Amino acid sequence: MILVTGATGNVGSELVRALAARGEAVRALARNPERAAFPRAVEVAPGDLESPGSLTVALTSASKVFLLGGFTAMTDILRGLSGAGAGHVVLLTSRCVIGGNPENAVTRRWLEAEAAVRASGVPWTILRPSGFHSNALRWLPQLGQGDVVSAPWPGVPIAAIDPADIAAVAAAALTEPGYQGTALTLSGPQPLTPGDQVSTIARVLQRPLRYRPLTDDEARAQMAADTPAELIDAFFRFFSAGEFDDSPVVDTVRQVTGRPPRTFEQWARAHAYLFTSG
Repeated sequence: MILVTGATGNVGSELVRALAARGEAVRALARNPERAAFPRAVEVAPGDLESPGSLTVALTSASKVFLLGGFTAMTDILRGLSGAGAGHVVLLTSRCVIGGNPENAVTRRWLEAEAAVRASGVPWTILRPSGFHSNALRWLPQLGQGDVVSAPWPGVPIAAIDPADIAAVAAAALTEPGYQGTALTLSGPQPLTPGDQVSTIARVLQRPLRYRPLTDDEARAQMAADTPAELIDAFFRFFSAGEFDDSPVVDTVRQVTGRPPRTFEQWARAHAYLFTSG
């Protein structure tokens, strides 16, 4: 049995479907199982990664686990995995850890997750992706109000990746030999700026969208509404101070899956209904 945490999220939901399509026995962890929709063969278990004690049922008979990093109770979660007899954990972090500064709150969170996995005694694989194509969904409220998308860091390109490609690599790591003890860096096929992404969405939706760069002050004020101060500082260290370059393209998806990673435009076309609903 393979347990997928974060099963209703961008990567986890894709991974559940990918594993089910391979005929694997899959258990999806969800805070609210009654609201989750998965393929019929998928078992759904309640649980919350912020509450390791809630994972007992989900971990029963789980031989492999896909685990989201970054939770405060990582050590307790991994202790539970080990005690339940899990034989392999695939951990999702970020490629910002590569040469990253542990004084940065985001980088530190991922570094601590990786250290906890290595110390757990459970065989591991770590996936370190770039930013996600699906991060563009944060613009939905703006697109619902008009044709202008305002966002910071106009000159910062990111080689963003389709969550489905991360899931495809995770599925391989969980079901095929040769990945234990490895850390895989993942990216999409091309670096795009926010303006490039808005132009792509405009083309897909056939809407006259425009990108308006936010100043750093405007961005800080906007983010303060729903983002903790230490995370705002971390993002500005990444993209204003240049602490993290998320633009390099790597070929890992092709090497693992045998096909190239999907472009942002391919992702946008597949998810155009999200931009037009409501």
